[in-house]
Amino acid sequence: MSIVRTKDLLENFNLTLVAGKDGVHREIITSDLYRPGIEMTGYFRYYPKERLQLIGKTEMAYFLELTEEEKRDRVEKLCTDITPGIVISRGMEIPQVLVDAANKAGVPILHSPRKTTRVISRLTNYLETKFAPFTAIHGVLVDINGVGVLITGQSGVGKSETALELVKRGHRLVADDSVEIRQEDYDTLIGNSPALIEHLLEIRGLGIINVMTLFGAGSVRSYKKISLIVNLENWDAKKQYDRLGLDEDKMKIMDVHLPKVTVPVRPGRNLAVIIEVAAMNFRLKRMGLNTAQEFSQRLTNMIEHEKKDSGQE
Repeated sequence: MSIVRTKDLLENFNLTLVAGKDGVHREIITSDLYRPGIEMTGYFRYYPKERLQLIGKTEMAYFLELTEEEKRDRVEKLCTDITPGIVISRGMEIPQVLVDAANKAGVPILHSPRKTTRVISRLTNYLETKFAPFTAIHGVLVDINGVGVLITGQSGVGKSETALELVKRGHRLVADDSVEIRQEDYDTLIGNSPALIEHLLEIRGLGIINVMTLFGAGSVRSYKKISLIVNLENWDAKKQYDRLGLDEDKMKIMDVHLPKVTVPVRPGRNLAVIIEVAAMNFRLKRMGLNTAQEFSQRLTNMIEHEKKDSGQE
């Protein structure tokens, strides 16, 4: 998980530092933002002081109606030694009493010209991404017609060679060899390549090639949501492989279960075409068209029809 500091918000968003410059290196430990509305009334028993605080039009309007003594009391309690920062939205004028308290406590005050809901949305999305659970998996991630396909398998089974053929067929490479995966939502996994090997493919006997240089900028992308896992394994004559596609395997990565297809590898099989079709078939299933189930239903209807004809005779 990344370490996020208040200064990172200044560098990535349209924010202006108004006060508390001594605290710009404070660490933000949670993605949750807080609007201290009830605290403006003087109730601080459950004040989440470790969160990034956001003051919008409602909070500011109430604050400005307080007496001078009440204002000093509220700002002194808002600006604690662990508060990572206070964001003032809508370009509102910041009271001097708040600026003085922030400078004294070393709490950064960040000024934004955007609407409150817009600020909350953008900051939350940024922090959720930074604090998302993270892992790395050995494999290749390819974008096939909009479907993020993670190709896994033992070393030397042909993952990189298959990815190269897919790129030649017009698809896009995301990562080779090592795929960094973060869980951005309860059911969403985003994969990307480590910076060191971004846009690179390792082909045994050929070496390392730069996909973007060889095939153009349209052949790569920086990150992609993972929707399907294709596991390549050497053909085992004793193993019974699925020939209809009725049974759907799953693979768990962190807290997300993804559909998994196992493709046996042996000479004469065009793996790139098979994986391409697997991705297209996955899209059809999401659209409600399941060929395997349709075939099974057609077969069932035929058997029942023959039984009915036999009974009539």
